[in-house]
Amino acid sequence: MSGLRFGVIGLGVISRFYLGALERVPGVRLAAVCDRDAAALEPFGSRVPGFTDHRELLAAGGLDAVVVTVPNDLHLPICRDALRAGLPVCVEKPLALRAAEGAELAALAAERRVPLFTAFHRRYNTAVRELCAALARSASPVRSVTARYFELIEEHVGRDRWYLDPERCGGGCVADNGPNAYDLLRLLAGPMELRGAEVVRDGAGVDRRAALELAGPDGVRGRIELDWSYPGELKDVSVELADGTVLRADLLAGHAGFKQSLWHEYEGIVGEFAGLLRGEGAGSPDGPAGPDGPVGPPERGPDGVDALRVVEAAYRAEAAARAEAAARTGVRG
Repeated sequence: MSGLRFGVIGLGVISRFYLGALERVPGVRLAAVCDRDAAALEPFGSRVPGFTDHRELLAAGGLDAVVVTVPNDLHLPICRDALRAGLPVCVEKPLALRAAEGAELAALAAERRVPLFTAFHRRYNTAVRELCAALARSASPVRSVTARYFELIEEHVGRDRWYLDPERCGGGCVADNGPNAYDLLRLLAGPMELRGAEVVRDGAGVDRRAALELAGPDGVRGRIELDWSYPGELKDVSVELADGTVLRADLLAGHAGFKQSLWHEYEGIVGEFAGLLRGEGAGSPDGPAGPDGPVGPPERGPDGVDALRVVEAAYRAEAAARAEAAARTGVRG
């Protein structure tokens, strides 16, 4: 069989979109799977080799790249091992739990000259691409961008209960949905700095709702609204231009059913990553693909690291606001 040979590490709720893309995107094929739970390997039978330890998968060889779609707290060690083995990596967002971890992986990819690609799947959404095309045709600059990312997280996680464990997820909606939403802002208006954050947590300490205010060059404003308790699913982005025009992309338009838009988006991820491996691109969001080294705006670093920087800033702002509120309460008491 011909085609780039991909190994998929992690067979949780998101893996089905990668597996589906590997069946539909030309020039790629599934060559190995890995999951700690041996039962997750059973549906593959003898069709492809299965492993319960990613190190065994890497040692077995026979792969051109790996897709890492494991709980967020395992991104760093697994991506590190794959990069050290010389294998290109496509990793589910977020790149890691912390910006320092993401920077470590980006540096390792640059050192080993191996592609490291963070899967920001909303970049490949049809409505988002149409919005990008409309902005390219417009003579008016962007004044503000607002991204909304609402869903009922319990409908999404299935058996992957780690999403609701802040230690494994890196937080809650800010840590997990925040990078995708910020990537839309970055895609449409460039890198931004956090200016303020309101975060609402449930009784278990998981952030379920948040509103982040950001600012970019030349007075561009950004806003991210997140909700993990929304009854259904709403994902959209609005752009206001300097001339007052408002352009909007409904990320779910034309995709009836919960999470159905992800099928075509993950085909876009796999297709672009495969093209990167064939030398069809100059680089990837978080590491090099050719002789020119890492790609991404140098003032903010690679995309996956930049998103983690914003997530950390949001949690710091929340902690500072909470401390200030506690101090005021103490004084009043």
